Amino acid sequence: MITILAIETSCDDTSAAIVQDDLLLSNITANQKIHKKYGGVVPELASRAHQANIVPVVDTALKEAGVKISDISAIAFTRGPGLLGSLLVGVSFAKGFALANNIPLININHLHGHISALFIKEKGKAHKDPKFPFLTLLVSGGHTQIVLVKSFFKREIIGETIDDAAGEAFDKSAKIMGLPYPGGPLIDKYAKLGNPYAFSFSKPKTGKLDFSFSGLKTAILYFIRDEATKNPDFVKENLYDLCASVQYTIIDILLDKLKNAVQKTGINEIAIAGGVSANSGLRETLAKETEQNNWELHIPEFKYTTDNAAMIAVTAYHKYLKGEFTSQDITANARLKED
Repeated sequence: MITILAIETSCDDTSAAIVQDDLLLSNITANQKIHKKYGGVVPELASRAHQANIVPVVDTALKEAGVKISDISAIAFTRGPGLLGSLLVGVSFAKGFALANNIPLININHLHGHISALFIKEKGKAHKDPKFPFLTLLVSGGHTQIVLVKSFFKREIIGETIDDAAGEAFDKSAKIMGLPYPGGPLIDKYAKLGNPYAFSFSKPKTGKLDFSFSGLKTAILYFIRDEATKNPDFVKENLYDLCASVQYTIIDILLDKLKNAVQKTGINEIAIAGGVSANSGLRETLAKETEQNNWELHIPEFKYTTDNAAMIAVTAYHKYLKGEFTSQDITANARLKED
């Protein structure tokens, strides 16, 4: 039996998980509330919080799984991409744990982990893995990509953002409207109460599979600035419609590119992953497109869309089977590219 402890510290969530073979036994995450008053993640504060959280989080994950340290076959960790200070905490802990217990290390690319969230299995829960090859719309605060997944370890990025990510567009738009951090979930919440066609924002002109959200953020900023000049209460009076219109535009951009990818590849096995895949508007729109276009849709469970160690653990299990271990010389890489 292969038992893996996994650590995820790429941003502001400290997470540890245990898998035995490909079955998830525990997934514990400590969130950092301190960043809310600053309107975004403060890297120095994040790394300090990871140092305080990592030991109790790992201890809780072991206890919930009913596993002893001596049972661990390997320890996995997120190497990157992410915040360097945050990554260093997880990498250092994993290296020390591996050395002290004479077990192998497995390094994981954070983005590969998000795709692996589609393969998380829990005891007593039905699960259907996506069939290879499949297309993944990977959308998060830092990344927006269309990935052609040919096998568990063969992936090709066929489309990506040329500037900002979709998650950043949500959060920055929310900030422009005066909503607290993190603003993306609030836009999703208020969009349900508004008219998505109330305000129109132009879509960027990019390649068929590439994204751009920088211009959209600027257009929203200027629009709200101009309207607020005429009516200081404009945002307050139109908040729901603004959120619905912004969300509709971002989702429309995402789906337009995804449909181009389906047309180009002929693949109708579709998945979404990453933090923005928790967005209810995106999920509902994808469900409608799936029905209309006869797609086979795969979406991770809500709790596995944001950063979590379960997705790192599942990836590590497959790397363990291939014997893909790393040495103690490994370092964190904040700008790590897809492997």
